[in-house]
Amino acid sequence: MILEVTLNGEAREIEISPSETLMTLLRRLRLFSVKHGCETGDCGTCTVLLDGKPVHSCILLAAQAHGHEITTVEGIGSPRNLHPLQTAFLDTGAVQCGYCTPAMILVGYALIREKGKTLTEAEVRRALAGTLCRCTGYVKPVEAILQAAKDTDS
Repeated sequence: MILEVTLNGEAREIEISPSETLMTLLRRLRLFSVKHGCETGDCGTCTVLLDGKPVHSCILLAAQAHGHEITTVEGIGSPRNLHPLQTAFLDTGAVQCGYCTPAMILVGYALIREKGKTLTEAEVRRALAGTLCRCTGYVKPVEAILQAAKDTDS
């Protein structure tokens, strides 16, 4: 079957299997920021944005994304042109092993777009609760997201 989506800002038509998860599809398309973790929607490392909202792509069939906009961390910045949130993660030392980093950045990106400068630490911590991290203790990622929110134009 053919899936029609907007992927990282580009209209795409992609051949998929009816049972293929969105995570599997994105990794097949070489978008490796989408991590393969638990496959049960518990760890959050497979998080992507679906129409701007964080979702766990391991428990979403690719077909369910038909007609929607999918954003991975590759879609918000590039190695030569980092998004301010990506820069904040680097500047604050929020990147440790990096496994959960793409998911945390996407969660933070969605929060900042929704809340802007009014974003609170409690809101960030609540949102990040769905993304498991074994390295940072969440302190630096929270700091990075709050720093990027403070520096935003909204």
